[in-house]
Amino acid sequence: MNQIIKEAENVLMHTYNRYPVVLDHGKDMYLYDINGKRYLDFTSGIGVYAIGYGDEEYNSALKSQVDLLLHTSNYFYNVPTLEAVKKLSSATGLDRVFFTNSGAEAVEGAIKLARKYHYKKTGKDGGEIISMEHSFHGRSMGALSITGTKKYRDPFEPLIGGVKFAKFNDLNSVKTLINNNTCAIIMEPVQGEGGIYPASEEFIKGVRKLCDEKGIILIFDEIQCGMGRTGHMFAYQGYDVKPDIVTCAKALGCGVPVGAFAASENIAAAFEPGDHGTTYGGNPFVGAAVSKVFDIFESKNILDNVNKMGKYLSEKLQTLVSAYDIITGYRGKGLMQGLEFSIPVKDIIADSLDMGLILISAGTNVIRFLPPLILEKKHIEEMIEILTNCLKKTVTK
Repeated sequence: MNQIIKEAENVLMHTYNRYPVVLDHGKDMYLYDINGKRYLDFTSGIGVYAIGYGDEEYNSALKSQVDLLLHTSNYFYNVPTLEAVKKLSSATGLDRVFFTNSGAEAVEGAIKLARKYHYKKTGKDGGEIISMEHSFHGRSMGALSITGTKKYRDPFEPLIGGVKFAKFNDLNSVKTLINNNTCAIIMEPVQGEGGIYPASEEFIKGVRKLCDEKGIILIFDEIQCGMGRTGHMFAYQGYDVKPDIVTCAKALGCGVPVGAFAASENIAAAFEPGDHGTTYGGNPFVGAAVSKVFDIFESKNILDNVNKMGKYLSEKLQTLVSAYDIITGYRGKGLMQGLEFSIPVKDIIADSLDMGLILISAGTNVIRFLPPLILEKKHIEEMIEILTNCLKKTVTK
């Protein structure tokens, strides 16, 4: 394993501080390295593997599609992608879908659609976008431009212009930034990288009302918090609001690289042939994956499980808050939860990995819990036992 890591470090660009583990395969809630060590996974590939590893129904659907057809250009139609589009449209409550290869590309498409709509409506270019402080929308240039953490943006200036940042969960902060050239407001209903911060109901409904009054497009970025993660298929459905555009990815394909943005009919109509495109997006292979993911969500009652296990996980994590002074807060919804610490969590995560538990952070002092949505009570109890041992080790240092 050390030799593989050494060789990889000699040829890969150093854009990640990777864990010193070479993973080989997975089953259900567990991953295994090349030496056979088992790890309980509470990250699901940063919110991707919602249905767990090695699902036979999912794997079979992909194998069958490989034997039929992997790719056609978007000059043609294909049945798997049509089935996927219908299921995603039904799940979002929005009319039109564009498939991409990643979440960042979905955000890029949403930005373009919002600006094109504004251009057609007003005849003016340069529509302004309001995003949120501490938000994260991706690392491509457009997505980075609306990411609300300055340290991510600074090395890559100049980015796209006309972007302003409001304070999350502060409606007055949003109001003061709106002007006649504001074309869109984008937000995560639950901020992920920013530290697991759910939007308040007052805020998200207030932003929707502002957009309705001012003729502004509301974009929800559900790349991490969508696809069942919060106990609803999309987090905004828990607030009884609806966006004009939504972006999704991660668990949309459960391991196959795919993203999408969906929009209401009147907004989507702003795009004309040539306005946007992709070579790989929406090919038959990813269409088969997305379609099967929706089938599995339904057959396995994934949303019910998220709501049950989310409550149990919340109870267990809050017992840790009471037990350890270094834990200063708890936040979350469904199976997207976080513990905030008074110290950096890097060493706690490293100790957990040594003990066979995979965790990730959100920032420097929040441990983020994003397990596969097939989680059971026994997995939560196993995680709590390992994490408790790590916390005991930390406080006795």
